Amino acid sequence: MIDAVDFAAVRADIESTEDLFLRSMKLAGIVTTLFKKRGIPLVVVGGSAVEFYTAGGYMSGDIDFCRRSLKGPSLRLIKDILEPLGGKCVGRNWLVCGIFIDMLGIVETETYKDFSVVETPYGEVAMIPPELALVERIFYSLDSEECSASARQMMAAALNDENFDWQEAERLAALPDFRVSDELRRMKEELSVCA
Repeated sequence: MIDAVDFAAVRADIESTEDLFLRSMKLAGIVTTLFKKRGIPLVVVGGSAVEFYTAGGYMSGDIDFCRRSLKGPSLRLIKDILEPLGGKCVGRNWLVCGIFIDMLGIVETETYKDFSVVETPYGEVAMIPPELALVERIFYSLDSEECSASARQMMAAALNDENFDWQEAERLAALPDFRVSDELRRMKEELSVCA
């Protein structure tokens, strides 16, 4: 964890990182670390989690954070944390180091799996489990071509992950909240042939 943050140096490092995936990882790391120091643990969700699981194969264009605690950050706290990193409030979102940050509500999860954790240069970042990320993307792909592309990228990443829990993914896909079992199986079969 970072005890004393040199905001100018961190900002300069992130802004000078040309690889957008690495830039997102660094930014997610410092934001997560700073909020955690204030008692607000964050989790990366949605397309941002898919971006991290696919190592930038899919780029979401923003970072979606949910909180893990009932207590949420006040608007003042968000401002106090993100402004020193050069953050600018844009409506309900923030633009920090060229990347939009969305501060959403409390994390919702239908899985018993623990959050995944990835180490970044500025601290650990928690993400929703890959099984949930995949099933959510498949669900959203029913109505969105963009989500279809990210679902396929996430499926490819899952097929290459020996720790991916297919039984849990199938359980999630069958839940009434999703009902995408057929789509999960079809996409898995289709992309398994290509792998």
